[in-house]
Parts: sequence; C-alpha cells; structure tokens
Amino acid sequence: MFKKVLAGIFCIALAASAFSSCGQDTKDTQASDSDKVTTASEEETTVATVPTTVENVDIVNFTAPEKGDTIVVMKVKDYGTVKFRLFSEYADKGVENFVELAKKGYYDGLKFHRVITDFMVQGGDPQGIGIGGESIWGGKFDGGTDPHLIHASGALAYANSGSTATNGSQFYVVTGTKYTTDELDELAKSGYALSENAKKIYEEVGGAPWLDGSYTVFGQVIDGLDVIFKIQNVAVDANSMPYKDLIMESVTVGEYDGEAVRWYISDYDEFDADEIRNSTGKENLTIANFTAPKEGEKVVSLKVKGYDKEVKIKLFPEYAEKGVENFITLAERGYYDGLTFHRVIKDFMIQGGDPNGDGTGGECIFEKGFDDNDTDPHLIHAAGAVAYANSGSTASNGSQFYIVTGEVYEKDQINQLKDSGYAFTDNEAEVYSTYGGAPWLDGSYTIFGQVYDGLDVVFKIQEIETGNNDKPAEDVIIEKVTVSDFSGGDVHWNIKDYS
Repeated sequence: MFKKVLAGIFCIALAASAFSSCGQDTKDTQASDSDKVTTASEEETTVATVPTTVENVDIVNFTAPEKGDTIVVMKVKDYGTVKFRLFSEYADKGVENFVELAKKGYYDGLKFHRVITDFMVQGGDPQGIGIGGESIWGGKFDGGTDPHLIHASGALAYANSGSTATNGSQFYVVTGTKYTTDELDELAKSGYALSENAKKIYEEVGGAPWLDGSYTVFGQVIDGLDVIFKIQNVAVDANSMPYKDLIMESVTVGEYDGEAVRWYISDYDEFDADEIRNSTGKENLTIANFTAPKEGEKVVSLKVKGYDKEVKIKLFPEYAEKGVENFITLAERGYYDGLTFHRVIKDFMIQGGDPNGDGTGGECIFEKGFDDNDTDPHLIHAAGAVAYANSGSTASNGSQFYIVTGEVYEKDQINQLKDSGYAFTDNEAEVYSTYGGAPWLDGSYTIFGQVYDGLDVVFKIQEIETGNNDKPAEDVIIEKVTVSDFSGGDVHWNIKDYS
C-alpha cells in the first residue's frame, strides 16, 4: 500500500477518483475537467497512441535567440526571474496566445498550482486549481506539436485535457530527470518513439520524454532555470499543490538584448533542495482526532449487520460545522439505515452512505451544497477518521462517507514521503507512525469524526472479499445510525487497544 501512496503523490487523479458522491459517477472528474500534464505512471495507459517512428530532425530547444527577438520575463515572488525564448516558427499559435495573454496582464498574480519534483511546475489557471483558463480566442485552441521541440529540462509547454486541441492559458515548465541509454531503450520498448537527437539531449540534459508528441512545446528557459528547480522542491499537498502559494508577480513581454544564455541547471550555483522542501509553511498544530468526547456531547453509533459491537464516532463541529450538521441530520432522518458499505479497500478505507449502493448517489441537506475547501488541519486521516467522499472538491460533499483504516508508517517511510515533496508536521508524523492512516488524503476531504470505540469492526470489514470496483462480494449493511448524548465510558482509539 505504501507504494500506492507514493504513486498517489505524483498522480492528481488518485485522490480525486478515490471517492465520489453527490450524484457523481466514479470516473475521474477532476482529470476530465482540468488541464494538466500527465506523469509517467498516468501515461502508461495511453502508450498505444504514441507514434512508433519519428524523423531524426534537429532539436531546436537550445537555439540561442537573436538580438531583438521577443522573449517573456516572469517574476516569481520570493524566488526570482525566469526568461523564456519563444519558437513562433514551430508553434506560432502557441506563442501568439502566450504573448498576447502576457501583454494583457492575464498571468500577473496567478500561481503555480501544481508542482511535482523531477517532473514539472504548472500554472496559468485564474482559478488556481487546474480547471480554469482560456486562450485569446476564447475557449481552447489547437497548438499542435513539432518534433523539433521536445520536453527537455526547461521546456515551456501548454497543459491540456486530452489533446493539443484543448490548449488554453495553463502552461508548465519541465524539470525532469536525466535518462540512461538503457532507460530510453525501455521507453522505446513500451512504444515511445524518440529520435537519436532527442535521446542525446535526454541523456545529457534530462527532461520528460514520454510527453513528446502529446503537448505543445513553444518555449525554453534561457535564464532563471534555477528558480524553476527551486520551485519544484517546495512542499506540496495530496494534489501536488504547494502549501505556500507560488505567485507569478508579473509575466511581461520584452526583447532579447544579447545577454548571456544559461540553458542548463549545471550553469547555476547549487542550492539546498532539502532546505526548500522542509519549509512546509504548515504550522505544527495539535492534532484533535483523539480528543475524548465530553459528557452530553453528541456522538454517533453505527450498527453493522452481523457484528455485535457498534462503531461509535466522536464528532468535531468546532472544525467541521457543516459536515457534522449534515451527518447528524441525515442520521436522525434514518437516511443511512439499510444502506451498505459499497467500497472496501484493505489498508485504506471502507466507504458507504450511497442510497444507490454503487458510489453514484447521495445528497447533502444544504440546498446549495457545502462550502468549498471545508477542511481543517487539526483533523487528519488517521486510522479511524471519518470523512466525506467527494468528486473533486469538498464542495461536492454529499451523504457518502468513509472510515480510514490505512497503515502505520515507519520513520523511513515518512522520510520517503517528505523526499517526494509531501509535507508533514512533527505532530502529524507522530500520529501516522503511532496510529497509522492515509496521509495523502489530507487537505482534500472534509474530516468530521473519529471512531472512539468499535474500530475493530471497521478493521474486520476491510478484510472481506471484494469484486469489481472494490464492492463487497456480500452486502455489508448499515442497519442503523443513531445520534445520542455521550454518557461516559472508555475510549479505544488505537487498533492495538482491541483484542
């Protein structure tokens, strides 16, 4: 399961497709609605669409601009300035679109909303979450591709939502990694066609070769590549979104005046990537999951058919007011009685609360739905945490919920996650190494409760046999969900507390 967590950090689709609710189907709605650039693991499913042969043309990424040529100058707050050479002769519409948007001030104040170490940094969405933006022609445009331009380190290209015909305003700058001959040969065996000239560059400079032919490359960093490499090392959340906003103060159009060009990261002074990565911007808050309920406080008891013990849940209205109100109201209406846990994944979670029983249904009590970004850092996805499933954001919370099982993380595993760009506070790390959980979900889902007794029932349920879509082979039925006042009694937070 730990390998899946690491994969999830590099795959924006994982968390988005993990749950769905509010009448949404189980498809990856975030991936289909957003402009993005796919990782190597995501691209594996579409290898067959990549051309099998490619002409060995000259690669022009590192062709110096001539004096007077149009360039773009980007100032990134707290990091510095990045300059781009543009290639109108190979990507005329792409260059025209970017230049005109920059002249309008379109990009000024926007942020890099998606950052993945050893891959790329992505920005240009006025909504700041990867689903917005448009071209100068309104909507999308087709920028095409040209084999003279490849995804070498420092390349500038448009993100898209499936083809170059869906280019808009969102763009990315490649960082990537260097490839050995053997690694490039493995890519070729998988169906990726790379010219000999391209292979040479990927070996010497690095980049993201699996993207070639699928995205419109239209520029190359000529100075400030160290800024891009620093940015790629910042701490990010489950959706690869930086904890500290990375803001483009300005993106302006200028002329090349003959200054020195620095194409390669080796042309710059070294910097401490670990120091950047450890500057998480996250306050080391007290984790509230294991705060015992007080006498008279509202709690929830969940009776599952075939299990003698009830699952008892503490609620956190102080951190998830609407989430708690929604769950209590639905429970008191008997909404959950007779529904099933329709999705069960060992060492991850059990999910229920859908009247359709397949992950496509459910609704909340609020006429206009939940507020977006309804999460609180005092609550994390520790084992036993109760949260709402969603279809891309917390604004799509409905009736579907899940209870985390997860797994315990050793210190070296937490360090691996940190090295991958994921941020842990000391208190979070202590919880995940003691109780376990699913840390990659933090910040993307509304946690509103924690199991304080009956966690062994949840862990037993996760062991049952499942079939397609992780649906249990035999129905796991929620007989009744009851709301009551806590009247005292022992609490058992850790699965180790049970025999």
